[in-house]
Amino acid sequence: MAVCGTLLAGLVAAGCGPAPTPLPAAAAAATCAPGWTAAWHAAQQAVPGDSLTGRTLRMVVRPGATGEQLRLRLSNRHGDGPLRIAAMTVGTAGPGAAVTRPVPLTVGGAPVADLPPGAEVLTDPAPVASVAGGPLTVSLFLAQVPRTIGSHPVAMRTAWLSGPGDRTAAPDPAGFDTTLQSWPVLTGLEVLAPRPDGAVLVIGDSLVDGVGSTPDGDDRFPDQLAARLAAAGGDRPMTVLNAGLSRNRLLQDDPPAGGDAPLNRWDDDVAAVPGVRDVVLLVGTNDLAAGASGADLVEGLQAFAQRARAAGLRVFLTTVPPSVSGGRDAPAVVAARDEVNAWLLADGRRWADGVIDAAAALGDPGDRRRLRPDLDSGDGLHPSAYGYRVLAASVPVGELSGSVCRTRPRS
Repeated sequence: MAVCGTLLAGLVAAGCGPAPTPLPAAAAAATCAPGWTAAWHAAQQAVPGDSLTGRTLRMVVRPGATGEQLRLRLSNRHGDGPLRIAAMTVGTAGPGAAVTRPVPLTVGGAPVADLPPGAEVLTDPAPVASVAGGPLTVSLFLAQVPRTIGSHPVAMRTAWLSGPGDRTAAPDPAGFDTTLQSWPVLTGLEVLAPRPDGAVLVIGDSLVDGVGSTPDGDDRFPDQLAARLAAAGGDRPMTVLNAGLSRNRLLQDDPPAGGDAPLNRWDDDVAAVPGVRDVVLLVGTNDLAAGASGADLVEGLQAFAQRARAAGLRVFLTTVPPSVSGGRDAPAVVAARDEVNAWLLADGRRWADGVIDAAAALGDPGDRRRLRPDLDSGDGLHPSAYGYRVLAASVPVGELSGSVCRTRPRS
């Protein structure tokens, strides 16, 4: 596939040429004044929505930033008709579907949000405290739902659906009898931080999404990276946001399965997310399994890196881990993966601010076609929770932007 003539058509011409002179890293200036910053994020793709109509959806999110006010980002980005959210609340998560002190939310002063197809809205700021790592419960009464909606299909986190009616204000879990493993409609949570730390956004496929990690355990790769940054202290802690989509590919959209490619969802999953300073791209195994050449994947990585740098962001690319799943250990696929990884290790820093060697961190030293057995979740493709911790440990955290506001004196 000729990337520059297909997926990347319409981007700047530099995206398909030789490596340019690197732009200054982290060109976007950080501000230490109070401001809105993303605390949680979920990428979306189109899914059927019929079963949600007239019911209350209850979802648990775990923000990565602290603030005294918050607002939600609600989306009908992939809807094929109008979406009406007739009531919405947020409160401290209790056990299961229980919630403590659910606070009503509004949009433009109204308790109802009407989203036409393709629209996205922010709720009005609400006086609800967000503490990094402290789970919150969001409840939405979906009065009108199109046949197709936007959702994050593989949340690795339990959500609940009530029977008919509005139960957004109910603190108890009674009536929430159906469980989901997805995040429909909700794409983000933002907090008003007194001194924003800035965020690292990790974008890519199911290795970002966290398949193989512990359900409801919050031990995906981005979670483990956040824990590592917090433990590092000093100016290293940053909010880590997850923009993974299972089955995602870099080189082409796959709407029924893996959603839009990272460059085609850039505006929604990177540019629209406040506070992002660094971007980590972990992708490619699905492209190679589908027959992409090493040269095509390299070209796609180059274009993504240029897009990030042109936006003033630091960008980190990752090598592609080995796998024996879905034909990924076929000789042609292994050769293409070796070609991509060799380019990344030899030349990736001409295009990016850093390279994370996921293949070395996760691969079996005795068999370069497979994951190390103690890091494998059991399917030959996805790391276990321990594997994701090892992957997070391979990130050169000293090369990330860090939180300049932690060391900069208050003005």
